[in-house]
Amino acid sequence: MAKTLFEKIWSTHVVAERDEETLLYVDRVLLQENSFHAFDKIRREKRTVRNPQQTFAFSDHYVPTRNREAGLNGIADPEIRHMIELITSDTTAHDIELFGIEHRFQGILHVVGPEYGITQPGLIIAGADSHTSTHGALGAYAFGIGSSEVAHVLSTQSLWRTKPKTFHVLVNGTRRAGVSSKDIVLKLIKAIGSGGAVGYAVEYAGSTIDSMSVEARMTVCNMSIEAGARAGLMAPNQRVIDYIQGKPMAPKGESFELAKKYWQTLKSDPGCSFDLSLELNAATIQPQVTWGTNPEMVADVSGSVPDPLQEVNIEKQVRMQRALDYMGLNANQTIRSIKPDRVFIGSCTNSRIEDLRAAAAIFADQTCRIETMIVPGSQQVKRAAEAEGLHEIFERAGAEWLAPGCSMCVGINGDKLAPGQRAASTSNRNFEGRQGQGGRTHLVSPAMAAAAAITGQFEDVSQYPEAHTWNL
Repeated sequence: MAKTLFEKIWSTHVVAERDEETLLYVDRVLLQENSFHAFDKIRREKRTVRNPQQTFAFSDHYVPTRNREAGLNGIADPEIRHMIELITSDTTAHDIELFGIEHRFQGILHVVGPEYGITQPGLIIAGADSHTSTHGALGAYAFGIGSSEVAHVLSTQSLWRTKPKTFHVLVNGTRRAGVSSKDIVLKLIKAIGSGGAVGYAVEYAGSTIDSMSVEARMTVCNMSIEAGARAGLMAPNQRVIDYIQGKPMAPKGESFELAKKYWQTLKSDPGCSFDLSLELNAATIQPQVTWGTNPEMVADVSGSVPDPLQEVNIEKQVRMQRALDYMGLNANQTIRSIKPDRVFIGSCTNSRIEDLRAAAAIFADQTCRIETMIVPGSQQVKRAAEAEGLHEIFERAGAEWLAPGCSMCVGINGDKLAPGQRAASTSNRNFEGRQGQGGRTHLVSPAMAAAAAITGQFEDVSQYPEAHTWNL
C-alpha cells in the first residue's frame, strides 16, 4: 500500500498498540529549563533516565541576552538564575548533555538541534516545547509534549500517542521578491484558521517548498503548531542531506552513505492518500503583518485591518473586536499606518543566519528610528554573523546585538514589552501578554521587521531592490 511520509516514520517506531493508542519509540528527547517538573517526577517515583545519550537539554528560555560574559554571576534576577542552576544540576545528575550558558553551541533548542546534527530525517523527536515541530523541516516527526509525558519518555524512551490524521499542503508557484516562508505560513494559517489543523500531521510539498532553504523550511514547520497541528514535516531533499553532512552528530563515512540511502526513501509514495488537502499559490502572496491576538489575524501589508462588523459569525466578530481593543487599532486602518515602538528579530522562528542576512540588507547604511533588539538563535549563528560583519551593520544602525536565547519571544528572561508598547516581531505568537503584560505584538518576517525599525512603520519589502536576493 502506498504510504505518506508521516506513515512511513510512524510505522517504523511502533512498539505496541492498545485501543486507539500506539506506543512509539522516541529517538530524541529535547529539554529546556522548564523540564524541572519532569525531573521532579522521576525523583519522586525513584526512576532513572533510560537513555541519557538520546536526551539533550538547552538553556534558552531563561538565559539573559546581556552581560553573558559574566556567566551565572552576571544574572541579577534570583528566579532566572535558579532556573538555569536547576537544569544544570538535573542534567548533571542524569548524565545528560546540556547546551548550557557557557557551552560553545548554546542556543535555542530548535536552532541548535538541526545545526548540531541532533535532528535527522526519519526520527521521532519529542520536545518539552510546543515548537518542536520545527524539526520536521528535516524529515523528522517532531512534536511538543508536557511535563508528565517528558518524564515518561525519559524513563522508558517511549510514549503513548493517538495517531493523527494527515493533512497535505501543496505550495506551488514562484514567490514574488521579498515574500518569505514566514509570509507563506501566515497566509496558510489565515486560510485554515488557528484551529484548522487540529488533530493532523501536516506534510508540506510542492515546487515552492522544494525551492526553500533548510532555514526557510524550519520557519514553516515551526509555525505549523499555530494552526493547531500535531506536527509539520517535509520530505528530506538533497538540500537537507547536504545541510546535515558534516554536522557534529551526523553519521560519518560509510554510515552517512547508508543513512542517505534511507533518507532518500522518506517521501510520500505516488498514489498515497491524505485525510485532507489544500493548495496555495505562492505567486499571489504578499508580505504579511498580524493585526490581532493570534496568528490567523493577519493581513497583506498593502491591506487594512478588517472590520468586525463585516464578519457574519457573531462569535468570531466578538473575538475580532476584543483583539482590536487590546491592540489599540481601528477597523479599516491601513496596515502601513501602524507604528511599532520596538522591533525584535529573533526566536526559534527567525533567528538563523539567513534571517540575519536579510535583516542586514535592510539595515545597511541606515539608522533605526525605534528601539531594536537582534538576538541570534545560537552561538553558532552569532559566530557566523560576526564572521560576515553583520553585527557591525546592526550596531552602526543603532540596533542592539545580543547573546543567544529565546529572549522577547516569550519574555521570561527580562526582555519584554512594557504595557501598551507595540512590537514588530519575528517570533511565532502574538497572544495577549506573550511578550510582556499589555504588550502588543505584530508578527512579521525579518526583512519586514528591519524595515519597520528603519522607517518606524510597516513597509512592503517586496518593493525593495535587494529583495530578490532573499530565499527565506
